[in-house]
Amino acid sequence: MSLVLRLLLFAHASTDALAVARFPSDDPLSDRGRRELRRVHPPVVDHALTAPERRAVETAAALGARAEPDTALREVDYGNWTGRSMSEVPEADLAAWLTDPHAAPHGGESIAALLDRTRCWLDTMTDRSGRWLAVTHPSVVRAATVCALGAPASAFWRVDVRPVSVTRLHARDGRWTLRLT
Repeated sequence: MSLVLRLLLFAHASTDALAVARFPSDDPLSDRGRRELRRVHPPVVDHALTAPERRAVETAAALGARAEPDTALREVDYGNWTGRSMSEVPEADLAAWLTDPHAAPHGGESIAALLDRTRCWLDTMTDRSGRWLAVTHPSVVRAATVCALGAPASAFWRVDVRPVSVTRLHARDGRWTLRLT
């Protein structure tokens, strides 16, 4: 009998950075984010993990999850773009980052590196079973979805993840499936 892992990837609630199209730092939830969470029914899980950033930890706490921090779930490293608005970033650099998964003009993490990190994390999860919650960032949810589907890195920006959304993945025999409900 093979182990089955049910993984709920929960995108953290809104922040002020999201509202103004700014690359986030360790931002807290906004008033809007706290309102979003009041409308969410906490999922029933056996185990919970959270990205280490404040907005993810606050989201996990609002869900009533006693979540263990996992650095593999951390936000993509925006390098010297952290805290800057998109309009402050040179257009050519932003275009390169959005079209080339290996580009990191900000001096931080490329999308390809984020995908590799997320793929490694998913691999470590496949020997577990039960119902797991991972409160993390839209970038990590996008990466996990791309990895689970075996899609190319170029598909990363085609996955839209909104705040407080839940993406369901199941693992069995080391293989991931995306479950839509």
